[in-house]
Amino acid sequence: MNRVERLIASPVGAMIARPWFDRFTIRFFERWFFPSSRLWAAARAANGSVEVFYEQIPAKPVPRVAGRIALLLERFEKERSRVLTAESRWEETFFGDRDVPVAERIECEAQRLNRRADYNGLRRRFTFLTRYAEIPSVRWEISSPMELAADYARVVRGVAHPFAAPDSMPEVVVSRTVPATSSVDYWIRFESPSAMGDTVVARVSEPAGARNPPTLIFLHGVGVEFDHWHGMIDEAARLVRSGFRVVRPEAPWHGRRVPDGRYGGEKFIATLPRGTLEFSSAQVREVAVLMDWCRNNTEAPVALGGSSLGAHIARVAAARSRDWEQRLRPDALFLVTPCGRLEDAAIEGSFARIWGTAEAAGAQGWSPVLRSKWLSLIDPVQPPAVPPDRIVAVLGQRDRVTPFESGRRLVADLRIPDANVFSWPLGHFSIPLNMVRDNAPVDRFRQVLDGVSSA
Repeated sequence: MNRVERLIASPVGAMIARPWFDRFTIRFFERWFFPSSRLWAAARAANGSVEVFYEQIPAKPVPRVAGRIALLLERFEKERSRVLTAESRWEETFFGDRDVPVAERIECEAQRLNRRADYNGLRRRFTFLTRYAEIPSVRWEISSPMELAADYARVVRGVAHPFAAPDSMPEVVVSRTVPATSSVDYWIRFESPSAMGDTVVARVSEPAGARNPPTLIFLHGVGVEFDHWHGMIDEAARLVRSGFRVVRPEAPWHGRRVPDGRYGGEKFIATLPRGTLEFSSAQVREVAVLMDWCRNNTEAPVALGGSSLGAHIARVAAARSRDWEQRLRPDALFLVTPCGRLEDAAIEGSFARIWGTAEAAGAQGWSPVLRSKWLSLIDPVQPPAVPPDRIVAVLGQRDRVTPFESGRRLVADLRIPDANVFSWPLGHFSIPLNMVRDNAPVDRFRQVLDGVSSA
């Protein structure tokens, strides 16, 4: 456990893992994190230019703070250079030809994470600008319905399927290991089989000393960059301590895959509904690669799961896997704060209202009917290729980000047994806190997989 998780697991955590924490967190994202992230992303694209910085926000220049911004952008470039140097060394240490001692690997990974966390933390340096200018949470880049229909005509006609498994699997490269608190960690990477054309990186955590443990591919939510911040509350950590090997890929447009001028997850938001389809298509195809790699590297069951958006994509992949080879289908599903329809979160959720997603889409000609038509392309049209009794779900009754009613309908539609459903009087962010304190969902999921392995 990191220090934050130890605090949550202590008696003090009982006072934190409550709905007030969700209200506080949503205000934090609305008033600080999203605007400061937009400024941070603008700095990434500015390359030291104050003029480009304002264009990228976008906001009108504030002459009185031009000098302060210039100095801050200069510091930003120095921090970025330090990050790139640390990550270049990390690349050589974990994927290079030289055999590196374990102590050096530990130090190198610590330095990479420290540098990356410092770089991400520069967001706070830009917040002063919110006193002088109105800073948006998202820089929108929404295609019109006509543009998107032309681009995706083949998809609409069913000529090409965006969720098909790759015809051939890309090579998966495995890094050297590094010891963690209760696990042995390493990274795998491969070229995305999608139109993204970039490199997918996944962190693999294996219980120390375990032999052939069950595996869970766990997908994260929008904006979550678990491999680049200190002190993250991590649902997957509990799984590792419970004996699972956990594979955590970075989703498109997150972590190492964030394009310049964006912050983690922003492009998914900003390009709706085009981006939602591109993102989902890419990650579902990447899940097929991960399933293939896991099957080749274990005889134990391989499950699929995720939190928030990751839970939805896991369910999409599990449904689409009906058309894949049997070996690529997951043995079980672990869904944390899922929703029944993507639109329920993308349009009706509390974050969507902060971003103004419906208004931004409407300004580009997206009526509710058209928007629903395109977003429904991502929702599963058939049940997952997993029996209901092999699905475990965790819901927050006060969840407003992935609305509880949407998740409740999903649980009913999938006919998940009551014993596999954990419905807590908590919200979207207090759910993972409570999972640090309450092992019942993970214990139940382990029972489910143990049943698969003995079948």
